[in-house]
Amino acid sequence: MDVRVEIAPEASQELVDAFSRLLPQLSSTAKPLDHEAVSRLVTCDSNTVLMARMAESIVGTLTLVLLPLPSGLRGRVEDVVVDSAARGQGVAGLLIQEALRIAEKAGARTVDLTSRPDRGAANRLYERLGFQARHSTVYRQEGPDLSRTTRTPDTNV
Repeated sequence: MDVRVEIAPEASQELVDAFSRLLPQLSSTAKPLDHEAVSRLVTCDSNTVLMARMAESIVGTLTLVLLPLPSGLRGRVEDVVVDSAARGQGVAGLLIQEALRIAEKAGARTVDLTSRPDRGAANRLYERLGFQARHSTVYRQEGPDLSRTTRTPDTNV
């Protein structure tokens, strides 16, 4: 097994095609990415898009987000996906290890990731790589009208 992990330098047609194949394996609700969307993803200053290649084909991707915050530089690993035909061969581990190397070199204080509880193999991998489950609550606001609220905010919080 020869897997190479590299930073996506641009939104090539190969990368657009890879996201078209891989993204549905990650999320059934994610919308397909066109060339412009992949270009925004790759050229965003806070993002590093990693690609895993086997036999000249992209078989996995990961996005590392580095956020300069008042409490220090923080990293987030997002949207780790490996093609179903390449799973179980260490691809995700190599992607994550490279993301951690890049985050450490940039001076990140922490690197977080989230994973659904039903993704048992992924969660075991994250723990083997040294990630620890946090006792935290994630809140999410969804929808096209994120700025609208249905209630008046409680100012006593």
